[in-house]
Amino acid sequence: MRSIGRSILAAIALTAVIGTTTACGAEDDTGTETDPGASRAARPAVSPAPGDHTLAIDRAGKERTWALHAPPGYRPGTPIPLVVAVHGTGQSPERLRDISGLDTLADTEGFLVAYPKSLNNEFSRAAEQGDDVNFVRALVDTLVKEWSVDPARVYATGFSSGAEMTYALGVEAPEVFAAIAPVSGAFAGSPAASDPNYKPSRPVSLITFIGREDRSSSRMYGGLSRWQKNLGCTVGKPVWVDADRTVNRTASTCPDGSQVVDYTVNGMGHAWPSATGYRTAVDATAAMWEFFVANPRR
Repeated sequence: MRSIGRSILAAIALTAVIGTTTACGAEDDTGTETDPGASRAARPAVSPAPGDHTLAIDRAGKERTWALHAPPGYRPGTPIPLVVAVHGTGQSPERLRDISGLDTLADTEGFLVAYPKSLNNEFSRAAEQGDDVNFVRALVDTLVKEWSVDPARVYATGFSSGAEMTYALGVEAPEVFAAIAPVSGAFAGSPAASDPNYKPSRPVSLITFIGREDRSSSRMYGGLSRWQKNLGCTVGKPVWVDADRTVNRTASTCPDGSQVVDYTVNGMGHAWPSATGYRTAVDATAAMWEFFVANPRR
């Protein structure tokens, strides 16, 4: 693996530092992090540049890290879109990079991809478990200030429980994210399952992908229905996207101006449909990027 640089970070600073790293890891990586301690003294600051990097900030006395991929055409000072990709429980950021193919698409389309790393195996909205919504807010703020990210073109996606976190980011950080793309995950748990007012305070468009054979598909469809109901959306009719009728697409419009698009993939279980992951008639990575481009912050 490529080495990760280290330097001193003040406990309250939101200053990012970067070193180079590789995309390696396994599905059962926990993502558990240790106390940064004195090891920070060895981390040098590196100027923003194309390639793969590891960045870090301090949050509540803990070092929080994320992997960042910048395309070959990246130039500091030139506004660039950002996609934040949230891994699932027991999944490493590196594994999410592999199955999604986001880095490859970023290289051709010209956007940054940030892969935040959880503290304790999975992301949580609970402050006592890391306050991950605010961690992601701080991550984005750092990239806006240090890496020329365009605040109007910041998006989020995630897989499985990372998709649930993506829904939370859409509701709780609507000033940050213009659109979200949960993959094989639900708008569920408290308060999503019980509070009809738990919805974005400004337009956040949504595209989601659900496998019909996913054992949690009913939970995902139920959550999608709540999202649409909370926003008062008018749900369209499903349309087949392929001649074999393996994937259908439903588009909904909402009074706040946001868009909701959902794909159902027949025969797929708990997976991320993409060119590098589970092969289907829809490539979730390509479809979400097309959707993001059409839905900047309004």
